[in-house]
Amino acid sequence: MAIITVKNLGKVYPVAIKEPGLAGTLTHFFKRTYRSIPAVQSVSFEIAAGEVVGFLGPNGAGKTTTLKMLTGLIHPSTGRVTVAGHIPFRREADFLRKITLVMGQKQQLIWDLPALDSLRINAAVYDISDSAFRERVGELSDMLSLEDKLNQPVRKLSLGERMKAELLAALIHRPKVLFLDEPTLGLDVNAQVSVREFLKEYNQRYNATVLLTSHYMADITALCQRVLVIYAGQLIYDGSLEGLLERFAPCREVTIELAKELSVQELQAYGELKELSGRMVRFIVPQEYLTKTIAQLLAELQIIDLTVTDPPIEEVIGQVFQSGKAS
Repeated sequence: MAIITVKNLGKVYPVAIKEPGLAGTLTHFFKRTYRSIPAVQSVSFEIAAGEVVGFLGPNGAGKTTTLKMLTGLIHPSTGRVTVAGHIPFRREADFLRKITLVMGQKQQLIWDLPALDSLRINAAVYDISDSAFRERVGELSDMLSLEDKLNQPVRKLSLGERMKAELLAALIHRPKVLFLDEPTLGLDVNAQVSVREFLKEYNQRYNATVLLTSHYMADITALCQRVLVIYAGQLIYDGSLEGLLERFAPCREVTIELAKELSVQELQAYGELKELSGRMVRFIVPQEYLTKTIAQLLAELQIIDLTVTDPPIEEVIGQVFQSGKAS
C-alpha cells in the first residue's frame, strides 16, 4: 500500500521581469510584469511503506522543490499529493508527527547548548513523555554511537557528530516517513558510511519509508533498490537501479594491466579509451563488440590481467542528466 502518492505534481514560480536602466527601474516599480518559471512539471509516482527510494537529479532539476511540496513547506501549483494519509500543505499536527525532513546544509540544534537540551525541546514540541524520551535517546544514540557526545556543546562536535545529532533530533518523534536532502553533505568517508549504516538499520527496525536525495552515489547504491530521476522538473525514470544501468549503459568497462606500457595511439583501436595510467588501461566497449574486443586484446597485446565490469554508476547517471532522458 502506498504511503506517498504523487499525481501530476507541478510547481511554477512567477519571476518579475526588469529591463536595465532608470526607465526599466521605474516601469518595474509602477507596472511589474512577470514570466512563469516551471520548477516541477507533472511529476507522478507512488512509494510503498518501508521503501527506501533514491531521488536523483542535477542541481536545479527540482528535487528540493518536490521535497518541500511533499513536506508541506510550499503549496503545489498543480496536481495532488498525499503523505501518510494527509495532504501535506495543510500542515496538520498529526501529519507533522509522521514525517521528518533532514537537510544536510541546515541545522536545528542550538549551537552553544549541549545537543541533549535541543533534544528535550523537540520532545516537548512533540509531547513525548520523559520515559519515552529517555528510551528513544538511549536507543538512537546507541545506534549512532553518540552516547558520550550529547552533553557537549554542539559547536564542539565534529561535523560528522553534528550530523548524527541532527538525525537523532529529527527522529526523536519516531516518524513513519523520512525525507532526507543530502544528509551526508560535506562528511568524510567514515562519517558517510556511519550515517548510511544507521539509516539502513533504522529503516529495517521501524519499517520507515525513506526518500533520499544525494550527490554521493555511494549513498544511493548502499541504501536504495529503486531510484527516481528528475531532469528539468520532469520525472524521466522510475525503476530499479539495475534497470537504469541496463537501459542506459549498453557498454561495459574493460580494464587491463599490460606487460609493458603502450601509447594512446596504440590503444585507441580497441575501444573508447577512458584512462591510461602506466600499464593500467580502462576502455569503454559497446556490449555488441565486447567478445570481439576481448579476443582481439588477448591476441594482440601482452596482458597480465583483464576485468570486465559495468561502468561506474556516477558515469551512467551523468549520461542520463546530459541527455535528459532515460529511455
